[in-house]
Amino acid sequence: MDLFAFIKPKNELERSDETDVKKPYVPDEMWEKCPECGTLLLTTDVEENCQVCSKCNHHFRINARKRIEMTADKDSFVEMDAELESENIIDFPGYDEKLEKSKRNSKEKESVICGTCKIGGADIVIVSMNSEFMMGSMGSVTGDKITRAFEYATDNSLPIIVFTVSGGARMQEGIISLMQMAKTSGAVKRHSDAGLLYITVLTDPTSGGVTASFAMEGDIILAEPKALIAFAGPRVIEQTIRQKLPRDFQTAEFVQNKGFVDRVVDRRQMRKTLSDLLRIHNYGEAGI
Repeated sequence: MDLFAFIKPKNELERSDETDVKKPYVPDEMWEKCPECGTLLLTTDVEENCQVCSKCNHHFRINARKRIEMTADKDSFVEMDAELESENIIDFPGYDEKLEKSKRNSKEKESVICGTCKIGGADIVIVSMNSEFMMGSMGSVTGDKITRAFEYATDNSLPIIVFTVSGGARMQEGIISLMQMAKTSGAVKRHSDAGLLYITVLTDPTSGGVTASFAMEGDIILAEPKALIAFAGPRVIEQTIRQKLPRDFQTAEFVQNKGFVDRVVDRRQMRKTLSDLLRIHNYGEAGI
């Protein structure tokens, strides 16, 4: 037997050592990069901080169910009209595929979730729009669900809170989507005529036909910090008037300074703020 057959040459040993060394593996889902300040944040820290950057206070976009979970009393939310979903009612090219993709990515049937819940013990109707479904765009079913929510609130003498996030009316449904502006506004008016409270919370972004209808019709209008609030976007306006706009144009703070928003509220204080407002208006027994 050749005793030297078991001895590897030096260069082979070096190659073996190199291949045996395992590089540390850090899963991508462990970290989130803040789009505002660029800081790498632990995902768990972001979740514990209500999806807000601990360095610069940037508010990450969150989906509709997460929003309801953060706002409602535990296990109090009951969804309404969950079975309603959009169809390609005017045979718009490619709309069927876009709807299927949105349903698959968001795991929702529509761009809004409606239901009842409690906040600080007060019974309310809650509406939460979803940026993960076609950027919360308003089609006929979106408008129908929101209208039904207001009608339920009116019939049952309940206050309603609406979290808005939207790129505007859904062009794939043509004039039918634009009709939802009048439809939802009529439901808001009937709720108001009944002497009931309506609070809107504008989140990033709230724009187009949603801004021009129910989003700005609340008795009290709140907004999250630095949320984009607009009808037409800044690029469209600049191209139209041929002027440079202010740096903070159409942010929640800018809109508040112009009197269109009552208060800008940090997400971490939103639930308490809503509970206090409900209690002040004699809904519920105690605040949070």
